[in-house]
Amino acid sequence: MTIKVGDRRVADLDSFEGDAAFIALHGCFGEDGGIQKILERRGIAYTGSGPAASRIAMDKAASKETFQLAGIPTPSWTIVPPHMAVRDAIRHVGEVTGLPAVLKPLRGGSSIGVEIAHSREELARRLEGQRDESLLVEEYLPGRELTVSILGEEALPIVELRPARSFFDYEAKYTNAGTEYGNAASLGPTVYRRVQEIGLAAHGALGCRAFSRVDLILPEKGEPTVLEVNTIPGLTEKSLQPKAAGMVGIDFGDLCEKMIAMALPAADETAERRQR
Repeated sequence: MTIKVGDRRVADLDSFEGDAAFIALHGCFGEDGGIQKILERRGIAYTGSGPAASRIAMDKAASKETFQLAGIPTPSWTIVPPHMAVRDAIRHVGEVTGLPAVLKPLRGGSSIGVEIAHSREELARRLEGQRDESLLVEEYLPGRELTVSILGEEALPIVELRPARSFFDYEAKYTNAGTEYGNAASLGPTVYRRVQEIGLAAHGALGCRAFSRVDLILPEKGEPTVLEVNTIPGLTEKSLQPKAAGMVGIDFGDLCEKMIAMALPAADETAERRQR
């Protein structure tokens, strides 16, 4: 079956005969609740989170507002709208997050467009080049980069990221950029459990279902801090959720089967709600 996502041509779903749709789409429409809504309207079971959780997780500002309401640590942040003068934006960023700061597209994934501004000049250059959409500016917290994959109701082993680059950016994720991956055992049992607890809390706060991947930073001083939640984690040989699953003996095929199995009860719940 071929579904043309770009122009939203999903008529092929009308003849869908499988037990569940396995969603492996990233970015707009795939992760933001778009395809999830269409599948629910057609009564088709699908893997992963529902439309609401998908939309919130994709929107970095909405996610961070949710984390704050739930008492989940997250870096201080602000939004720079496209109409704000560069001079005013620089002053505002200085007051809220200071420099260096992490600059992120408000909606997006795979760390595309993410960079660290170390100076007013670097910040100004990015702001001048991005005047058509809002930009999320986040406090830069140096520390250990960690990720917690959630499967069902459990947190899988923590994967620590040790990029050769300045941070785990797109190049570090998808090219042979010298990134090393560790099992984070050196955190010690107390901190290790706390990181997993915060990962599970972030997953739950957004209303995620079945699985997700929570990215965190462990600052040099302070609590593990959530950066974002990914409702459709990558599934390649370089991806983090398969690495975490492998640490507890779940191979790639078994992981995919578990994801599909968890989709079926959710579909039954949707059908029951419609009948009420």
